[in-house]
Amino acid sequence: MHTDEGGLPGLSVLVRSLVLTNPRVCEDVVVLHPGLPDASFDAVRRLHPRVVTRRAEDRGAALRLEGYDTVVALGTASVVLGDLGELLRMRFGVAAVPQVLSPGEDGERRAVLPDGLFVVQCADLDESLAERLCDPGGADPVADGEVTPLDARYDFLARRLYGDLPVPARVAVLRFTGPADAPGYGPATEAWRRFEMGDEEFRAAYRALPGGKHPDLLAHLAPPLLRARPSLDLARTVADVYRGQGRYDEAVEVLAPVVADRLDAPRCHETLGVCLMALSRYDEAEAHLLLAAASPDLAPRAFAQLARLARLCGREADAHAYALEGLAADPTDAGCHAWYTRTRPDVPGPRRPEGAADEQLAHVALFAEGRENAGDRVLPEAVRLCFGADTGPSRWHPQPVHRLVDEAALEELNARRGVVVGGGGLFLPDTSPNGNSHWQWNVPDELLARLTAPLAVFAVGYNVFDGQRYRRGRFAQSLRVLVERSAFFGLRNHGSIERVRELLPASLRDRVRYQPCPTTVARHLVPGWTDPAERSDTVLVNCAYDRAGLRFGHDYGHFLAQLATALRTLRDRADVRYAAHMPADERFVHDLRREHGIALPVEQLYDMPNDAIRDLYRRARLVIGMRGHAGMIPFGCGTPILSLVSHPKLAYFLTDVGHPEWGLSVHDRRLGPRLAERASALLDDHAAAVADVHGAQEALWRTTRSNIGELRGTFGLGKTPERD
Repeated sequence: MHTDEGGLPGLSVLVRSLVLTNPRVCEDVVVLHPGLPDASFDAVRRLHPRVVTRRAEDRGAALRLEGYDTVVALGTASVVLGDLGELLRMRFGVAAVPQVLSPGEDGERRAVLPDGLFVVQCADLDESLAERLCDPGGADPVADGEVTPLDARYDFLARRLYGDLPVPARVAVLRFTGPADAPGYGPATEAWRRFEMGDEEFRAAYRALPGGKHPDLLAHLAPPLLRARPSLDLARTVADVYRGQGRYDEAVEVLAPVVADRLDAPRCHETLGVCLMALSRYDEAEAHLLLAAASPDLAPRAFAQLARLARLCGREADAHAYALEGLAADPTDAGCHAWYTRTRPDVPGPRRPEGAADEQLAHVALFAEGRENAGDRVLPEAVRLCFGADTGPSRWHPQPVHRLVDEAALEELNARRGVVVGGGGLFLPDTSPNGNSHWQWNVPDELLARLTAPLAVFAVGYNVFDGQRYRRGRFAQSLRVLVERSAFFGLRNHGSIERVRELLPASLRDRVRYQPCPTTVARHLVPGWTDPAERSDTVLVNCAYDRAGLRFGHDYGHFLAQLATALRTLRDRADVRYAAHMPADERFVHDLRREHGIALPVEQLYDMPNDAIRDLYRRARLVIGMRGHAGMIPFGCGTPILSLVSHPKLAYFLTDVGHPEWGLSVHDRRLGPRLAERASALLDDHAAAVADVHGAQEALWRTTRSNIGELRGTFGLGKTPERD
C-alpha cells in the first residue's frame, strides 16, 4: 500500500480491518511512502508487529516489491471485511478486479484500475505488464489474458452503493473512491467507521474474537491490554503465546505475579510450571505442576509433565511414580503411559555387563524410546559405529541429552576416556527447552567448564527453521564455552557451520569443522554391509508435520495437491509406499486419501529395528523425503534421493554433496510436475543415479575417516580399523 501524510488515518483503518477480519494472518504490511518521517508510522506500528516501510514515489512500486514471492496490493481508502485466504493461496500470475467504467461511444467498458487491488506473483510480472497496469487508458490486460480476473467482492467499489444500499455480505474488500462519509452511502460509511477506534479498544476487539489467532499478533496486542486491564485469564493467554514462541522468561514474568498460590487456577499453574521447567527452575516448576495436578481435568497432563521433570533431573523412581498417578487419573492417557513404560525398573534377568568406566566413551545424544522418530534411533548407533563395531554398554556410557548435568552426572562423564556429543540437530531452541544452555544439551556453563574428559561435538546440526524465533543470547554464551572446551567441534553441514560461526567470537570460528552425519556413510560403517544385487520396484515417500506452520505457511493445500499430481504419475511405474518415521508423519496418508482419493501403503519405520530400517531403504529404488534423515539414511545406504525442502538443513546437505537439484521446495509453484519429472529421470537411469550417490558419498567418507583417526588419538583408542 502507498500513502502520503493525508492517507495515514486511512492506513490505520485499513490495518485494523485486516487484523480484525483475518485474525490468523500475520504477513508483512509493506507501506510505501514518498519520504515521510519514520515517526509518522508509530501509530500503525502499534497495530501490527510486521510493518515494513519503504520509500517510493508512487503506488506502482507495490507491483515491483523486492524480497517477496506474493504481493497483495491494497489502497488506504479500503477496508477489509472478509477472509483474504484465497488471495494468499494464489500461486500464478497477476490477478485483479476489472471495474466497469462509464459507458462511452463503444458502450460499457471494463478495465483494471491502477489504484485497485492486485495480487502479484512477482516472478510472473514483467516490466511491460507493470507499466500497463499503471495506465488506466491502455489496453485491457484481462481481455488480453495477461491478468486473471478476480471476483468483484475483492475490490468492491463503494460508489455502487449510492442511495444507502447495504454492503453485500460477500464483500471482502470495500474501496472508497471518494470521502468515506459522503452522504448517500450510510451502510458503506458504517463499515468504515467500525474500524475507527482507539488502540485499547482495538486490542480488546482482537482479544474478544472467537476462534484461533496468529500468535505474533497476540504477542503484539495482548501485553498492552494486560497492562491496561490486568486479569488472570488474559495473563494466561499472554503467557501461552510467549510459551509458544519460546519466550519462557517473559511468560513467567507475566503469570507468576497473578497466580501465586491460588488454588482456583490450575491451568495457570500448569502453564507456569511448564515455563519454569523450560528455564531449568525445576523445584518451582514441580510445585506449580503439583497444584495443577490437583484438578481432575488436568491431572493426567500435569502428571505427565511431572514425570518428564523428574526424569530430566535423574529421578527415575519419582518419574515412574508420577506416571502411575497420572494413569490412575486416566488409564488411557498416552503421555503418562509413555513415561510409565520408559521409567519401568529393569526386568530381572541376565544383562550384558557394562565395561569399566575408563574403557568407555560417554555418549550424549537423543536416544529414541518407544514409537519415536526412527531417525533418532538410527543416528546414535551410526555415531558409535564410527569408533568401532561394538556399540553396546561395554564400550559406551549413555547420557541422555535432555537430562540435567548435575554434579553426579559430571562425575560420571569425567570418569570416561572421552565424551562424544551428537549427532543430530541439537542446536535447536525447542523440543525440550532448558534455561542452562538454550540448546538441547541440558548442561550449565559452570559444569561444562569443569569437564576434564576430552570432549568431541560430532556431526551436530543447527536446526532452526527459517523464520523461527530464537532468543540467542544464552545460547551464544553456552556455545562459546562449548567450543572452548571441545577437543573437536564438528558440524554436519556447511550451512550449520556458517550459522554457528556467526555466533562466535573471531578467535573461535576456525575451530568449527565439517563432520558429515554418519548416517550418510552407513555403507562404510555397518559391519558386513553388502550393496543389494537387486532392488525392489519401490519408491518410498516421507513427510514431516512438526512445526507445520513453519514448514508450509499458507501452502499446505497447494503442497498436498502437487504431491497428489506427482504420485499419480509415479504409481504408473513403481510401487509407491509411505515411510513414516514417527506416528505423526502418517497425517500425510490420511490427508491425501481424504482430499485426493489416493491411498498409500505405510511402512511404520518407528516400529522397526535399525537393521530393518536400513534394509528397507537400501532396497528401494528411490526415496522422496522431507525429514532430514529420510534423505540422509537412504543416501547412506546408496539409494537415490529427492528431498522435499521445508527446512534449510535439507538444502544444506544437498549443497554439501554437490547435488542441489535433488531438492525441491515445498513452496515450488510447479512442485508436482517437477517432482514427477526428476523422479522419473532417476528411475529411468537408475544405475547412473546410484553411481552418483556412491560418488558423492566418497567425499563424506574421506572426511569422516580423517576425523575419526584424529579422535581415536584424542581418546586414546589406537589406530582406525580398516574399513571399505
